[in-house]
Amino acid sequence: MIKVAIVDDKMNSRAMLMNKLQRNPFFVITMQAANGEDFLDKMKDVKKENLPHIVLMDLEMPIIDGVAAIASASSLYPDIKYVVLTTFDDDDKIFRAIRAGACGYLLKEESSDVIAEMLMSLWEGGAGPISPSIAYKILQIVQQQTSVTALTSNNETSKQLFQLSEREKEILHLLSMGSGYKEIGVQINISPNTVKKHTINIYQKLHVNTRAQALRIAYTKGLI
Repeated sequence: MIKVAIVDDKMNSRAMLMNKLQRNPFFVITMQAANGEDFLDKMKDVKKENLPHIVLMDLEMPIIDGVAAIASASSLYPDIKYVVLTTFDDDDKIFRAIRAGACGYLLKEESSDVIAEMLMSLWEGGAGPISPSIAYKILQIVQQQTSVTALTSNNETSKQLFQLSEREKEILHLLSMGSGYKEIGVQINISPNTVKKHTINIYQKLHVNTRAQALRIAYTKGLI
């Protein structure tokens, strides 16, 4: 059985996707979430053996959108396949989603047979599912980007996704050096309690619970 999570802020859309996938006996819906924050919170309580194999992620959602959710989740749960399933096909959203860690991009208008077939191909052979119209747009994007520009843009986009303040970035860097709250406070002339508060804010923005998880995302996404 292929375990699938559906993340979409519209209940009707989630129901529609469930209906499409449950026509195929190989799929089982193990999680539903109303937005990126809801998804990341629910994932914290899932045992490793029960994690979804594939996450279908909408893009336009309140609180935490699909791009930011994929960026966080792809670092915390790198073995999961993240597939955008949305009504949007503009260049910016496509590029940002893929750079965040999405391995496929499907339009909701695709039939249940097409969605099921593409997800089966992803599961069996690792082939990223992409709607034909999206594939053409991606080809155009790639042709327009040089490797240097793409790398720089990727780092800048990752930094924007998590929206850390300059002070938080500074503290995150010092945390990566192994410094404790008291040491950091001395270096930047603030109290240890203030350092702790900033650290808690960093964890909340990165949707993690520990320093190790925060640093993993920071290194992966070029935040420090």
